[in-house]
Amino acid sequence: MDVASVPVHTTNYKNTVRQLDYYYGLVKRQILQFQSPTNGLYPACSSDTHVADLRTSVYCSLAIWSLYQSYRRIDDDHGKAYELGGSCIKCMRGILSCWMRQSDRVEMFKKGQAGRYALHSKFHLITGEEVCSTEQFEHLQLDVIAVYLIALVQLTASGLQIVYTMDEVAFVQNLVYYIERSYRTPDFGIWERGSKNNNGTPELHASSIGMVKAALEAINGCNLFGDRGASWSVIFVDIDAHNRNRSIFETLLPKESNSKNVDASLLFTISFPCFATHDCQLYSTTKDKMVELLKGSYGFKRFQRDGYGSVLEDKNRRHYHKGETKEFEAVECEWPVFLLLMVIEGVFKNNDKQVEEYRTILKPLYKQDKNGDVVVPKYYYVPKDYIEMEREKPGTQLRMASNHGSASNLFLLGQSVYVIAELLTHDLLHINELDPIRRYLPSYNRPRKGGRYSAFQGTASDLVVQVVLIAESMRLQAMMATYGIQTQTPHEVEPVQIWPPKELVKVYCHLGLNKKLGLNGRPTRPIGALGTSKVYRICGQTVLCYPLVFEVSDFYLSHDMALLIDNIKTELHFVSKYWRLSGRPTVCILIREEHMRDIHFRELLDLLASLKSGHCDGLKVRTGRLQNLISSSCVEHLDFMSSVDVDCDVQPFQQLQHASIGYQSLTDVPQALAYAENKTDFTNLEHSDTGTLTHTLRSVTSLRGRATLLGMILAREGPQHLIDGKSVSDSIEELLGSASSLRLWSVVRTCTALLCKEVESISPYITTVLVYGKQVMGSSQAR
Repeated sequence: MDVASVPVHTTNYKNTVRQLDYYYGLVKRQILQFQSPTNGLYPACSSDTHVADLRTSVYCSLAIWSLYQSYRRIDDDHGKAYELGGSCIKCMRGILSCWMRQSDRVEMFKKGQAGRYALHSKFHLITGEEVCSTEQFEHLQLDVIAVYLIALVQLTASGLQIVYTMDEVAFVQNLVYYIERSYRTPDFGIWERGSKNNNGTPELHASSIGMVKAALEAINGCNLFGDRGASWSVIFVDIDAHNRNRSIFETLLPKESNSKNVDASLLFTISFPCFATHDCQLYSTTKDKMVELLKGSYGFKRFQRDGYGSVLEDKNRRHYHKGETKEFEAVECEWPVFLLLMVIEGVFKNNDKQVEEYRTILKPLYKQDKNGDVVVPKYYYVPKDYIEMEREKPGTQLRMASNHGSASNLFLLGQSVYVIAELLTHDLLHINELDPIRRYLPSYNRPRKGGRYSAFQGTASDLVVQVVLIAESMRLQAMMATYGIQTQTPHEVEPVQIWPPKELVKVYCHLGLNKKLGLNGRPTRPIGALGTSKVYRICGQTVLCYPLVFEVSDFYLSHDMALLIDNIKTELHFVSKYWRLSGRPTVCILIREEHMRDIHFRELLDLLASLKSGHCDGLKVRTGRLQNLISSSCVEHLDFMSSVDVDCDVQPFQQLQHASIGYQSLTDVPQALAYAENKTDFTNLEHSDTGTLTHTLRSVTSLRGRATLLGMILAREGPQHLIDGKSVSDSIEELLGSASSLRLWSVVRTCTALLCKEVESISPYITTVLVYGKQVMGSSQAR
């Protein structure tokens, strides 16, 4: 048949099939040939027949999956798409299986992020068993778990079934808990060496934190069973944990870490496959800095003074000597894989000039095997004879290709990225097929998920923070009404319940709980400001939590009204600035009777009045009845509770009951504007019997004196000893409340110490300060 008589679309179809079949053969020869027949994992290099590398395995899966996506375009692929999809499933499930055998490590890591409990990043290629301990190898690499979760969501969104059972769903939920605190967990990063000095020290890496941020965004609300899944197979993400990772990530950029000014690994983070930032300025600054400082004729340096692969590096030593990195300056190896990433980035950015530029640079760098297939070298190094000349004139000397990434020893991560880049540049794969969940788009341009779960949507330019004012009692409500402040009591908002944040923590403890795997669900971490700004539906109930700043049961600082007012303003500003979910944030401001007695209560009234006006320190605020605000709120359905047959013993916030309305205005409220006490010394009673102490206590009215006497009785008789029908601990609690309202801080501190109320760890508070954008200063001794 004459070619000219063949319809154009038929010719294009046959050409597409022919090209896809070529890449199918390439993938079979260069990637699938080295897949483990038992667990589906891949080695880092093809010559390794024992050790599987999980990071490489994920990227190999993405390459095979990209070809699978391309084959779905054609009608009759002769079963090739099914085969490719099956290979992806086998690999992803193999990784999941290896990690599930280490579920005890996940549980231990959740408690303190200790490196010795890190999930392994290398396993035996055939058996899937551990091949080296955390003492022998730096397994703490948070980017591996993050990129796995991103790939899991992408493959699931394309229709592949990776997760089969609820045990696996619970484990993936715990992987989310595993990486949630990456913003404060130093790891060894994508290069497995930690600090640039390669001395065995981990550090915070922007690449790892950025990948975690992207993973949390991707998997939030994802149903691991796909379109046919039920509500209990959905993964939940703590919005506050995501925000902390986002904040620290964007603070670090364009730097990679404390020791690395810039790192090429950030290309994986800000571009494919993570697309961790859509801040144009941050993105451009980071990319331009990488190109300026790391780009060479043979690829990108990983980072400055990188000794990996250099002829000067001592291969027999695991770590460097102090100051050794100076020797590698200007002679670092250059990696072609980053040129391929720049090609992919150019396709996503629709930058044809960049695509052509980097493809032109790559052509002379490729090698070929006996089949004529392209081989991507792992890196190019400066030969020993050219070291000094290269130092004098960087970028002028000839470089040699590494043995890793040769025809006999393929660098599989490089080959995987090559396949993806080729499919994209030959129009065999569309960016929407490579990124079904549209990570490359800003969150507000992505397809919306189902409305039962909160979803990231980006920043609203005119965000309105909804505020609900809850009064502890009717008499407090009546008094507030005389000042024009309309509030609701807990009874008036029913059937909606007001919960303390610690009660929501109890509920979340059942998320990811799996006794068979020894997993205890969500750690008992406090719910942050963003988490308490959502309305929850739990087992048929509608719940709103008040923020942690109104919790009075933990530490005496919560009794300081001036601090509370400042915290409320900070909370509202924080929520307004960092809210990224669909629906408006709804903040519950809890007003207690003890607040009325404080000398700063009028300042609180002024704050509430400004909220009523609709503006507060530049914020748009809407106050109103909770029932009227729910329709525009962000609503989170905690459907996992419907499958949990456990009573959480939740205690909603209770309304105080009084016989009469009582106070009509502030002038009726007893206050201690200048409370003072005479100091009385009771040390002479230290050796008296308990009866004498009790008798003296009944006649003492000063708060300091009562605190001293109660402390003596507590030390002797214990907290449950009864005095006039009331336990010692209850008496001290009552005294603490009185001292707090009178701002008698010496007594407050004494009572707090007697009740053993202390901050378990200062790190969450420091983290909060840092995430709020403030600085913490300390001496070298304190560090």
